[in-house]
Amino acid sequence: MRQGWRWFGPSDPVTLDHARQAGATDIVSALHQVPPGVAWARDEVEARRAIIEDDSGNRAPLRWSVVESIPVADEIKREGAGARAALDAWIASLEAVAAVGPRVICYNFMPVLDWTRTDLDWPLANGATALRFDQHRFAAFDLYVLKRRGAAAEYDEAQQAAARKVADALSDDDVATLIRTVLAGLPGGTTKGLSLEEFGEYLEAYAAIDAARLRANLIAFLEIVAPVAQALGVKLTIHPDDPPRPLFGLPRVASTAADFAALFAAVPSPANGLCFCTGSLGVRADNDLAVIAERFADRIHFTHLRATRRDADHLGFQEADHLDGDVDMPAVLAVLMTENRRRSESEKIVLRPDHGHRMLADLATDEVCNPGYTAAGRMKGLAELRGIMRVLDRLPDAGLAALR
Repeated sequence: MRQGWRWFGPSDPVTLDHARQAGATDIVSALHQVPPGVAWARDEVEARRAIIEDDSGNRAPLRWSVVESIPVADEIKREGAGARAALDAWIASLEAVAAVGPRVICYNFMPVLDWTRTDLDWPLANGATALRFDQHRFAAFDLYVLKRRGAAAEYDEAQQAAARKVADALSDDDVATLIRTVLAGLPGGTTKGLSLEEFGEYLEAYAAIDAARLRANLIAFLEIVAPVAQALGVKLTIHPDDPPRPLFGLPRVASTAADFAALFAAVPSPANGLCFCTGSLGVRADNDLAVIAERFADRIHFTHLRATRRDADHLGFQEADHLDGDVDMPAVLAVLMTENRRRSESEKIVLRPDHGHRMLADLATDEVCNPGYTAAGRMKGLAELRGIMRVLDRLPDAGLAALR
């Protein structure tokens, strides 16, 4: 498997040399400065490729293998095939990428918000910090800060009482921080940061859209773009919902094996693939990750390897060390490596460590960093994953099968 590293471009405080020093060979990047619904220019894509691949001097070479992400405009999620201008822009971006080189494109179909957390520096016992989703803090935000209409019906009495307790303890600064954290548009997200008022307007726009409608719009999107991607030799990979369940009354349709089965049955094009994110899917206790990976192995072209640890209520969670938490990482890697052995060199799966802890020198710097994407935590994660893979690589197929 090809070892990748997410890089947010020239302004990223974690540099390409940091990626090299972590042992990565492949870069995952995107034109994050271009807003959703606007086509990427080929010369800008080429400029990004040149920085990654041509400007290495005497450094180890890198390859831009994955685009994460070309954002799917909100109009497409709400209107499906009716959002013609946004669809044309997305296809133009796809064509620009294909002309330059990367052959895997990641995207998501989460409405309004992208991946969501309530805490960006949750303190750990070892002095490091982690990303966290606290269900009580989330409910406090939903019920008592946002004051979303109809929200109370989605929380039982105990959850409402716990949320009230959290809300009563929040200072004005705490409220402001929680608003920024939940609505900020996190790094790599495909939505802009929103105010409470803007967020409420987006929610109103989705009032008539349920899971069936959102899934139909996703299928309509893929029916249009997958044939283009297939003709260009590009694989599209949908990122699972994070967390993998509805939030704020908004539907989500990429959270379970059943969701993916429906999607691949509706659009069977080989260009219609999956970004297998163990952290996102692992938040649900009913998702058996090794089973899901084996079922859709031929659709997996890109994977985020990270672990989460669920709270007792199975609603809250925090980012764990890559080999800890609720993800059986050796079992997942055994499935992925078995599939990888079947593939030609050009079709190998790209992995990347994800959402590392903030630790070591990253704790000491005042330099603005992307939450979850500091250097040391991801380097630790990639090293742990590499160690597991080095051992598994010595096993025959039968030995890998025994781990699944």
